[in-house]
Amino acid sequence: MPITKDPDNTAAGPAIILVEPQLGENIGMVARAMANFGLSELRLVNPRDGWPSEKARAAASRADHVIDAVKVFDDLASALADLNFVFATTARQRDGFKSVRGPVEAGRMLRARHGMGQRTGILFGRERFGLYNDEVGLADEIVTFPVDPDFSSLNIAQAALLMSYEWMKSGLEDETRTNFSGPEMKPASKEELHGLFTYLEGALEARGYFRPAPKKPKMVDNLRAVLTRAGFAEPELKVLRGIISSLDRFSPAMPRGDGSPGDDPRRLPAAAARARKAEATGRAPGASGDDTDTPLLGGKGTDND
Repeated sequence: MPITKDPDNTAAGPAIILVEPQLGENIGMVARAMANFGLSELRLVNPRDGWPSEKARAAASRADHVIDAVKVFDDLASALADLNFVFATTARQRDGFKSVRGPVEAGRMLRARHGMGQRTGILFGRERFGLYNDEVGLADEIVTFPVDPDFSSLNIAQAALLMSYEWMKSGLEDETRTNFSGPEMKPASKEELHGLFTYLEGALEARGYFRPAPKKPKMVDNLRAVLTRAGFAEPELKVLRGIISSLDRFSPAMPRGDGSPGDDPRRLPAAAARARKAEATGRAPGASGDDTDTPLLGGKGTDND
């Protein structure tokens, strides 16, 4: 979503007001968080190290439109004078009669008031101890975050980021929308998936994976259950089939591009031994006998193409 850059700051959402911020770096990080989520009006009340601040500009990471438009005030009342509605952020309970909102509800309220043409703001306190009670008293309502009560202190830039995010989210037609999405891939057909089953099972059969033999049906069921759950797309099945094909045809001793899989030196001694035994017994190689149960290393599956 493009960042709203309004020279009069009348349409860019709530103003962010920092009371007596201490570090230029924190001001810059607040500006960066604001720019991330479409806010641009930053007001400073009596910043400790004065203004402008090169440290703030550096920390803003090119959010120059926010830094350039910063307004500095000597007191909080002046900073709030032109606003119609203000939230004060605080991590601790305060005495008084003000309503307390969570960030989601507060973001929606700010959006609604903005839609009615009201000027709104969000008030943040000092890095060390936040806002005084009389400063909270100048706001209309309180917003607080559902943090761990044993560690409730938020960095000022983190707090500004949370509220800026809720502001932007409140303006989306779909709050789960993202700026980009993953590729759209056609789901694989059952025919393609069953072809992978057959191909993989043939390769595993050739290597003696299904042992003992009586357990093969259950092992096949488990294998198919695993592959079915993933919900593969067509391109994904092609990747898997290519992997299986490579493993089926080649071995570490005879990698792809290193000759025919039939020349795998790990296969040749076993093949020669079977030929000698067949010659001695007068049987064709692989006709029968215990040695035929031993799978060929690096051999092909029964369904290779």
